[in-house]
Amino acid sequence: MFPSPGILPSQAIQALAAARRIVADEPLAPGQVQPASLDLRLGRRAFRVRASFLPGRDVPIADRIASLSLFEIDLTRGAVLETGAVYIAEILEGLDLPAGLAAAANPKSSTGRLDVFTRVIADRSREFDQIEQGYKGPLYLEISPRTFPVLVRTGSRLSQLRFRSGAVRLDDAGVAALHARSRLVTSAEPSIQSGIAVSVDLAGFGPERLVGYRAKRYTAVVDVDRVGACDVLDFWDPIHARGAPELILDPGQFYILASKEAVHVPPDHAAEMTPFDPLVGEFRVHYAGFFDPGFGHAGAGGEGSRAVLEVRSRDVPFILEDGQTVGRLVYERMAEPPATLYGQDLGSNYQAQGLKLSKHFRGG
Repeated sequence: MFPSPGILPSQAIQALAAARRIVADEPLAPGQVQPASLDLRLGRRAFRVRASFLPGRDVPIADRIASLSLFEIDLTRGAVLETGAVYIAEILEGLDLPAGLAAAANPKSSTGRLDVFTRVIADRSREFDQIEQGYKGPLYLEISPRTFPVLVRTGSRLSQLRFRSGAVRLDDAGVAALHARSRLVTSAEPSIQSGIAVSVDLAGFGPERLVGYRAKRYTAVVDVDRVGACDVLDFWDPIHARGAPELILDPGQFYILASKEAVHVPPDHAAEMTPFDPLVGEFRVHYAGFFDPGFGHAGAGGEGSRAVLEVRSRDVPFILEDGQTVGRLVYERMAEPPATLYGQDLGSNYQAQGLKLSKHFRGG
């Protein structure tokens, strides 16, 4: 089933589903299998819980939900999830992984750009978003909207799962060799240390020098399944460069910015933006970290694609400067290239992107 160690491509994910290693009462939906990941669908029920939790080795998630749940929500009719609350939702897909195959989850790009924090949990797991090899059982999704209330329903896709066989992550020498072959970022002299550095563009895009967007508070609801249904200015304040190319991040505010470098993920690799690094500064960058094979690839129509950065400051104001390193991309080998690359007839919303809001906003 696994051609060689690496991230499983779309065709191998389809084979997992056919072999009932991905277990679901309903067939996979069109477009659910991405080049190097599987979109996870919300199930029929969610629960408003008092607090986030990890189940630990001894307690099934269903038992923790029973002790922490405030009320049950029927997702088959659609439901609004409020900001500042924590929910646990059933996921339609369960797993029956063979030995040697593990999985990891991340929010989808559109989910991160809405500032909806999600984490996948599995029975008897000790880490969020990590599924141990050989796991057999259900999956659940912790959902916490931070800025906008969101309307979700059974079948909504907020998170994605990537399957790994063996050791797949490149070390710094491997990243340097891949960059020499395929130019991963457009920096003249990129910093390669635990991944390849990505910096923020605060010089501004276009004649109006648009730097990014700051999310408004107390907005209307965003329906996660409706594309282009929201007006940008009802939810976002545009930020334009004025004077020095820098931006003061206000504590608790959410920003959409873009990388200075164009990013490239070759067809035989996948990438991920590493989580917040305390050595960089008091802020978190990029909730949704998966970059599929073919992102920014000229052969898939993506030349010049920037990494869009979801940024939230921590407890203190923090000054970002143009060109400042804000994160690092780590690269992982694919077991084999996917049958279809990101941007090729997959309804990919963010190929060849510059500074771009999620697909839910008109003109974003």
